Amino acid sequence: MKHIVNIIIFEGGTPASEIERTLAGVRQAVLLDNISKMQHLGNVGTIYLFTNFPWLAEEAQAMGVRIWQSEEGGGAFHFGRALRDLINKENLENIFYIGGASLPFVTVQELQEICDLLLQNEEIVYSNNAQSADVVAFTPGGLINRIDPPKMDNILAVSLRDGTGVAHRLFKNSTGLLFDLDTPADLLVLAGSPFVGPRTHQRLKTLRLDLSRLDRAKAVLRGDYEEILLLGRVGAPLVALINHNLKARLRIFSEERGMKALGREERGEVVSLMGFFFEEVGPRRFVGYLEKVAHCAFLDTRVLMAHLKLHPSTEERFLSDLGAWEELQDPALREFTRAAVESSIPILCGGHSLVLGGLWALVNEVGPTLP
Repeated sequence: MKHIVNIIIFEGGTPASEIERTLAGVRQAVLLDNISKMQHLGNVGTIYLFTNFPWLAEEAQAMGVRIWQSEEGGGAFHFGRALRDLINKENLENIFYIGGASLPFVTVQELQEICDLLLQNEEIVYSNNAQSADVVAFTPGGLINRIDPPKMDNILAVSLRDGTGVAHRLFKNSTGLLFDLDTPADLLVLAGSPFVGPRTHQRLKTLRLDLSRLDRAKAVLRGDYEEILLLGRVGAPLVALINHNLKARLRIFSEERGMKALGREERGEVVSLMGFFFEEVGPRRFVGYLEKVAHCAFLDTRVLMAHLKLHPSTEERFLSDLGAWEELQDPALREFTRAAVESSIPILCGGHSLVLGGLWALVNEVGPTLP
């Protein structure tokens, strides 16, 4: 139907460790909170959910969500083919795709604005990031048949743009549309925020998270012209937001934006100037130099890991984000994580979302005024 928006949510996985299961549990609470928000929207048809979590499927179905199963046979799950099959079988026209734990701070108004944007256009692709998006809205649904179905959702928007030639626009920048729950660093930001949904709040209350480094970093953000260091896939909109809302001096080392979406990480092509510096001086001296130039640091460590050709498991990456260096097996990651935890300045480590939506959310929380 041309005047109806259909929402499609993917949330699955096989969490293999305690920290992965903890994060998955919070992600599921975020998703259910967002479904509650979606039920207040106008012009929304069916909400579809792909998931391999039985409890989540049961809870969502009780809220009126349609659970969709891929009809593919055995083998690894393929995001793009599953999305294409759903769109074709249900003859969907206006598609609003959301990764399962995306947008924990999104408002009903922001969700409604996305639906309205779709209904105002005949051919368009919208996303919340130019290269690596986890929220994508597009119309008509048949665009999915004009591209090779992507394996991962974060290259869906790029694939639609490059494969169809249809105009690609970005949503407005806001905490609601940029913050995503991907790693424990995001979990810490979420746990320290007063703006979470009710199910998410209840789930977070059951966790014992050390927020001390986060609280120290917030104190620096609130300060007068203290030095804040950002490393990794840092974008210009975040820099503008900080400059507009905080009294801060920034030291920025922005590298390798789009390394996943462009396939650079998969092909082993990631190169980092800060990575070369890390190799030269080692983790202890690297952190020591950070202490000399900054009062706090936010590090997208995935760029460093890719440059150094480190391939830790998901559990190891997550434990590093939490600062649990004693539990790490990889000696290089263990030494770096310990140095970061024992640093005289608060150093927060995470993925891309830390230096995008995570910091955006923190500025939103501590800053005096926001656009």
